[in-house]
Amino acid sequence: MGGTSVAAPPDLLYPVIPRFGGIVAVPGAAERPDPNLRYRVLFNITKAASAPDQLNPSLEKVARFVNLLGADKVRPSPGDIVVIIHGPATPLILQNAPYAARMKVAENPNVMLIAALRNAGVSVHVCSQAMIANKITSDQVTPGVVIDASALTTLANLQLRGFALIPD
Repeated sequence: MGGTSVAAPPDLLYPVIPRFGGIVAVPGAAERPDPNLRYRVLFNITKAASAPDQLNPSLEKVARFVNLLGADKVRPSPGDIVVIIHGPATPLILQNAPYAARMKVAENPNVMLIAALRNAGVSVHVCSQAMIANKITSDQVTPGVVIDASALTTLANLQLRGFALIPD
């Protein structure tokens, strides 16, 4: 018969955040997390998921980053990794009921991811200006999400304080 053999997909690892942001161990990789660095990182999330019943890939990238650091025993302090959500991504911060009603799906797939990120010390923020533009009230926001004056202010403030910016 012959043909090309295809390797089985590698098992994903979740060293810090279970179920989200799975990684693959690559022992010989060159540039790795450095335990001597303080990882103060700001993720800018503006893009919506391709479908409302899917996890937001930019938000899951935050979990992957935390898991990549954790695989090399690097654990940032609580609040050293910040997410600012705005633009078309804004509705991902809705609680299940308002998200389901708005998006016509059973639930918000991002609620559990937000909780998992928060449990790992990630600070999740949303732009109040984007909330207004998306007609989202503060009582509809998933518990634990911080409402900031604006994403623009958060982006400027944290970069001026030395946070590295990772765009979506």
